[in-house]
Amino acid sequence: MVINSAAQVKLALRTRISSIIIPNVLDFENPPAITRQETYGFRKEIGLTTYDILILKPTRVVQRKGIEHAIELVQELRDPRCKLVISHEAGDEGVEYAHWLKEHARQSGVDLRLLNLRISDPMNPDVNRKELYTLWEVYPHSDFITYPSLYEGFGNAFLEAIYFKKPLLINRYATFVKDIEPKGFDLIVMDGYLNHKNVQKVRDVLESPECREKMVHTNYETASRHYSLVMLRRWLNTLLTNFFGMDV
Repeated sequence: MVINSAAQVKLALRTRISSIIIPNVLDFENPPAITRQETYGFRKEIGLTTYDILILKPTRVVQRKGIEHAIELVQELRDPRCKLVISHEAGDEGVEYAHWLKEHARQSGVDLRLLNLRISDPMNPDVNRKELYTLWEVYPHSDFITYPSLYEGFGNAFLEAIYFKKPLLINRYATFVKDIEPKGFDLIVMDGYLNHKNVQKVRDVLESPECREKMVHTNYETASRHYSLVMLRRWLNTLLTNFFGMDV
């Protein structure tokens, strides 16, 4: 099993082994249960009001994530309500990059917030510890998701944004172009750089509830057909049937 078609090709070339692609999936048959009373504290804790526009880059601070493009987007939107929030702090991979991002944002007049809260992975057991926020409590308060990564193995944040019905801007990294884009998602797409058309589309989505609703509904339905647990069961059944002649 491999996660994308590039890995499938490389495995075949190096070892002559055939493989099946099983990408990331989420439980699209069961939309996320959002209790706003329980998650309201997140916006308040990071100093945002209900009038602010929270533009989220759900990522660690790593250079390949292309966070500078998100800063450029917020700068070009020219709306003081827009606040760029990075969900995780810089670790060993991104300390110098984080310093550069902060200075770049300051010079660009962008309100950049690298969270110093403890953000937990909702798939891990510590999700129930009360002192932790999880990404599942961050996404509901976001108005727009930026995903300008330079490369990804697949892209967890891409599926998470769709799962929480958030519009997003995405860069055409290689796996996206080959494996995801042909599925027909309704996205704002940049091709290595941000242009005026991208910025205007983001502005239109932020200002038009109808446009936003159409986009996120289309994307949720598309992801349900291609990246759901139902599809995972089919792929695993195919694997087990090929090996053992049985279904799970």
